[in-house]
Amino acid sequence: MLKTKLNVLTLRKEPLPTVIFHEPEAIELCSTTPLMKNRTHPGCKVTYLGKVTLTGTQFLTGCTESAVIGLWEQHTLAQEDTTPANAILEIRPFQVRLHHLGGRREATVHMDTYQVARIAYCTADHNVSPNIFAWIYREINDDLTFQMDCHAVECESKLEAKKLAHAMMEAFKKTFNSMKSDGRIHKSSSSDEFPEESATDDD
Repeated sequence: MLKTKLNVLTLRKEPLPTVIFHEPEAIELCSTTPLMKNRTHPGCKVTYLGKVTLTGTQFLTGCTESAVIGLWEQHTLAQEDTTPANAILEIRPFQVRLHHLGGRREATVHMDTYQVARIAYCTADHNVSPNIFAWIYREINDDLTFQMDCHAVECESKLEAKKLAHAMMEAFKKTFNSMKSDGRIHKSSSSDEFPEESATDDD
């Protein structure tokens, strides 16, 4: 019990902006790997496909499809052979980490971080490939303007993509509940602004 309380206190140390939340799309219930500090990252091996800036602020089912198609086609044309995983995607409460790996696919060359509070939408349901997981992120520019970027990764399987979508949903819920209890959520936000939660069949 004491350990659990300490973990919660540690998670709440990170300063987070006051934001309006958007419910990520739930794909499949599945347990996630616990965070461990060791040489190998506890996240999922992926191939990072890149990002595309989107227009609009309301995101519903299928909103990532065109961006993912463009990134997938670009990736397919660029590769000569089957490209091995070049990154590790680690999803945790408050923060998502994308570890870009070096030539031997072991050590992190550099890492991109994404605040869970700024993720507007995520899904693993794409027609171009069931192995692709994508999320829309609210990027804050230096001049305090923002843009919505769609990031996409190719997973080793359809199941791994769905696990990531579920892990993102769980991370969102923990972040949202913590920020709500601390009074850091806009009072004007309502559930009507969130994309509807939906599930995808495994067939």
